[in-house]
Amino acid sequence: MAGNDFYAENYTLRKMNDGETIPNFDCGDFDLNEFAKNDVPFYKSELIAMPYVFYPNESENHIAAYFTLSNDKISVSEFDSNSQFNKFRKQNFNDRKRLRSYPSVKIGRFAVSVDFEGMGIGSYLIDFIKSYFLADNKTGCRFITVDAYRKAIPFYQKNGFDYLQKDDGSTTQLLYFDLKSVL
Repeated sequence: MAGNDFYAENYTLRKMNDGETIPNFDCGDFDLNEFAKNDVPFYKSELIAMPYVFYPNESENHIAAYFTLSNDKISVSEFDSNSQFNKFRKQNFNDRKRLRSYPSVKIGRFAVSVDFEGMGIGSYLIDFIKSYFLADNKTGCRFITVDAYRKAIPFYQKNGFDYLQKDDGSTTQLLYFDLKSVL
């Protein structure tokens, strides 16, 4: 399906049902594929993360993408020192209210099937997540965070995410997006 025109109205986005898995999903990453096949029911039933699927209207069994969302926070413990946290806080807030942590939502898993790569689905879903938490700001959420695999960092940066701290060479990097930047 790669190369086809992508029209969002031809797709459905929904929360996954209890016990539902995605057995034939392939995004080219073993860990993300195994999570979709085996771990989604546990994360959903234990209220650890809410999984979502995105698929063409004509084929609910051919998942184009999935992602999970959970509550998170950006706190002083994310930084190597209080001065780094204070620098982050000064960049994003005035001095009116000083908190030790700020509410966010975490994208826990995010994958697009190899059959749908290059169609803009990933960016569409990131925009959906941003708008979902901006509309009525349901939970008092200020940031979106993600522990991005190294190969996915350019994708997230293209979608407005930035390093929370300097790149330390780890397998994943904590990135964030300030929802207030789109207001």
